[in-house]
Amino acid sequence: MTDKPEKPKRKQQVFTLLVEVGRKAGDGLPEGCTGAGLLCYASGVDEAEAVRETVAILKQADLAPLDVTGYGTLEERLAQGDEIDGTERALMQRALDENAVIVAQMTPFDD
Repeated sequence: MTDKPEKPKRKQQVFTLLVEVGRKAGDGLPEGCTGAGLLCYASGVDEAEAVRETVAILKQADLAPLDVTGYGTLEERLAQGDEIDGTERALMQRALDENAVIVAQMTPFDD
């Protein structure tokens, strides 16, 4: 029996994601809208994991994810010149602490 070398544990990070969702029966979106944009903070070891977890959670909530746009980690966003207030930072920290997906904002789409 050989000892496998331990893989270094990859650090969880929080990613800012914008998820477009379409309509689905029982989705809870406002009547008359065609879908919505959800601003989410999701933890993961990389952006791909954060996206997978976010899509899975939204599907469990009877939403229909159509497209996900990633805006990076807190550090990446700061490097791009984004201004991030205390409320947004607190939500990011909560996502990290709870290893969770936080939906920070929902904007319904109307035609």
